[in-house]
Amino acid sequence: MGWFKRQNKGIQTSTEEKRDTPKGLWYKSPTGKIVETKELAANFYVSPEDDYHVRIGSKEYFEILFDDVSKIKELNANLTSKDPLNFTDSKKYTDRLKAAQEKTKLKDAIRTAVGKSNGKDLVIACMDFTFIGGSMGSVVGEKIARAADYSLKNKIPFLLISKSGGARMMEAALSLMQLAKTSAKLAQLADSAIPYISLCTDPTTGGTTASFAMLGDINVGEPGALIGFAGPRVVKDTTGKELPEGFQRSEFLLEHGFLDFISHRKDLKNNINLYLDLIQNKKVRTA
Repeated sequence: MGWFKRQNKGIQTSTEEKRDTPKGLWYKSPTGKIVETKELAANFYVSPEDDYHVRIGSKEYFEILFDDVSKIKELNANLTSKDPLNFTDSKKYTDRLKAAQEKTKLKDAIRTAVGKSNGKDLVIACMDFTFIGGSMGSVVGEKIARAADYSLKNKIPFLLISKSGGARMMEAALSLMQLAKTSAKLAQLADSAIPYISLCTDPTTGGTTASFAMLGDINVGEPGALIGFAGPRVVKDTTGKELPEGFQRSEFLLEHGFLDFISHRKDLKNNINLYLDLIQNKKVRTA
C-alpha cells in the first residue's frame, strides 16, 4: 500500500507563506477570451482576440485622448451632490454617495478636463459608469454646463463621452431638469460655432440618450455599444414584438442614421481630431 503514500514529503511551504494569484492579472471577455491586463491596457482596453471593447472610465479615456495627462487641467473637480429631497429607500442617498465615492475615488459620475489632444486644445467631459451606474444627477448636469461654458469662453472644441444608465432617481425632477439644462448649453455652443462631438460608449441609455448624447455636431459610437432610451427587454415587453438582430447596438444605429461613425478605440484620438479639423475647415494632416 506504499504506492498510495508519500514517503518523502520534500519541501513544504507553510500556509502562512502561500500566496494566491493576485486579482486583476487576467481579464475574461464575454466571449470567453482570456487576456493579461497589461496587454489589455496596451491595446487600449480592447480584447485583441475578439475586439471586445472593455468598459473603462474617465481615467483611461483621458490617458487615451490627451497627449499628456499630467498636464491637463481638471475643471470643477470638487463638485459633489447634495440630498435636497432627503431621499431614502433601502438606504439613504447620502450614504449611497459616500459609499460610491469611497469605492470609486470619484466625486460623482463625471469628470471634466481641458488639455492638449494631438497638440490642440480640447475640453473633455467623461462619464464614469462605476459611480452609481453613471446616473445623471445635478452634479453631472452642472459639470457639463460649466465645461460647455469653458469651451465657449475660450473657443475650444468640446467632447462629451457618455456612459450612463440614465437619470438618477434619487434626485427625481432635479435630475430630469439636467436634460434641458445641458441641451441649452450645447445650443449655445452651436450658436457660437464651437464644435461639439458626442461619443456614445457602452451603455448610453435613458435621459443621457434623450439629451446631450444625441446632440453632437458628430455623433460617434464605439463598436458594440448599447445605445438607446429604454433597454431592449423593456422595448420588447412594451411593443410585444421580436426585436431585430443587434437592436440598439452601435452598428444597428449607424445603419439607421442615429450615428455618424463608429470608431475603434485605437483610432479614436486621431478620428476625433480629424473631425474637428474638418468642422473647423483646417488643413487636414495625413499620416
